[in-house]
Amino acid sequence: MEIESKEPNNLSIPIAIVIAGALIAGAVFFSNKEGGAASSKTAQPQAVEKKAVADQQGGSLDQMLPISKNDHIRGNIDAPVKIVEYSDFECPFCKRFHSAMQQAMDEYGKSGKVAWVYRSFPLDSLHPIKSRAESVAAECANELGGNEAFWKFADRFFELTPSNNQTDIDAVLPQIAREIGLNEKDFTSCRASGKYDAHIQESIDNAIATGGNGTPWSIVVAKNGKKYPLSGAQPYASVKQLVESALQEK
Repeated sequence: MEIESKEPNNLSIPIAIVIAGALIAGAVFFSNKEGGAASSKTAQPQAVEKKAVADQQGGSLDQMLPISKNDHIRGNIDAPVKIVEYSDFECPFCKRFHSAMQQAMDEYGKSGKVAWVYRSFPLDSLHPIKSRAESVAAECANELGGNEAFWKFADRFFELTPSNNQTDIDAVLPQIAREIGLNEKDFTSCRASGKYDAHIQESIDNAIATGGNGTPWSIVVAKNGKKYPLSGAQPYASVKQLVESALQEK
């Protein structure tokens, strides 16, 4: 970048050096402070989409609603380890994490060791209208085609769409419904009904109550009930590490 310059006077150079030194020292201090805080937590986020609401700090993993047959569960509901994911269909990091979770299910789900529980956490402040509408569409897929249709919808949605509010939901949602064998007229009617609005809000509220302030936000639950936080689009290696720790719990 070009900038108009002037000849420096005798004091300008030493003053500039002092100011630059102070800025560098401050940057190092805050960087170390943040790094120290991050190292004290389990499975810190590699990439997390923040929800820009001030009152979402805190929360407790113990506030997580119990897993039930009413949840969207992939795998064995009696698996010793369950991963509860609170996710936003428009979040690019959720799109990435979805692949990591598919890999986890390939390794642990087929043997019945891990179950994946999906709960909606649309971030209205970042993805107004579209994300919530997509969560509703997923619930309608479940209503019309059962749990299998829900997961087909979720897999295809993340595979097909670009995230970050770029999804043409008027075209994409009916397309996915057709592809997975749903009645398109019933699907459209369900989406417009508002019947799942309260359910989705309950899921949002629960995500926040457990400490979620961005997506994806996940909780790994061991057989003995111990819970591990899993925040952000962690790589599969991090997911695997937590799964192995949870499997060792008695």
